Amino acid sequence: MQNRSYQERHEAALEVFDAFMGGSVEDPERGARSFRRQHGALGSFAFDVVMGDVWSRPQLSRRDRSLIVISVLATIGSTEELSLHTQVGLNNGLSRAEIEEAIIQVAAYAGFPMAMQASRVASDRFCQIDGVDRLPERQGAEHLDDSERRMRAHDVRKTLTAGRCADDVETDFAAVVEHLGEVGVIAYHWAFGDLWARDELNRRDRSLVVIAILTALSRVEELAFHVPAGLNHGLTREEIEEIMVQMTIYGGIPRAVEGIQAAKKAFQKIDVRN
Repeated sequence: MQNRSYQERHEAALEVFDAFMGGSVEDPERGARSFRRQHGALGSFAFDVVMGDVWSRPQLSRRDRSLIVISVLATIGSTEELSLHTQVGLNNGLSRAEIEEAIIQVAAYAGFPMAMQASRVASDRFCQIDGVDRLPERQGAEHLDDSERRMRAHDVRKTLTAGRCADDVETDFAAVVEHLGEVGVIAYHWAFGDLWARDELNRRDRSLVVIAILTALSRVEELAFHVPAGLNHGLTREEIEEIMVQMTIYGGIPRAVEGIQAAKKAFQKIDVRN
């Protein structure tokens, strides 16, 4: 950890702000003054802490940070910020399809009402960008029989658990249902079979999204499962810890503390097992 001067932090924030705006701001310092003028000390912190302390960190790409932030803002229903960060996400390298897919993942882990609201916000921003009143008709999800959904879900479960689930599809499905009842049926078919198996967002990124959502919702028990799953999907321990750093800003420090503690406990269990 390096000790930076205020000016170094501020310069980092200016660079992040310029990237946020797609390089279209002639004088980023003017943006900093606008933050301060409108919001006082809060505006100063929003610029120098949010952008200078957190967004400038190298442990996650800005594309990944945008994926986290969009997912969290959708989860907590922060619509104005979500509209802004939809644009920021595009500027940071996310595609529209990836943003939409993160919102679909929100439906399973934070509920359809939050996801539908977020979808409307993102669509409105896309319309503003395109200068249109309505986007072209979207393509719906695949029409899958339950047997197909279970096959896809089992493949997902094998990667989530690094193979520590039943080898037989129906046996694995039955085990989940025995543990969770009818909730397990929906979770297996929809969350695992319909959502996690989609190609529009890879499983590493889905784990990134889900860990952020669960942290925002203080779902510590679920993090105990999804932190190891994130490692199985290619996230590093450093990247998972960095999700929690991002959450200090977008979910609040108490939730970030819960999240980092849950992550470290999960890491310890893995180390003991190995």
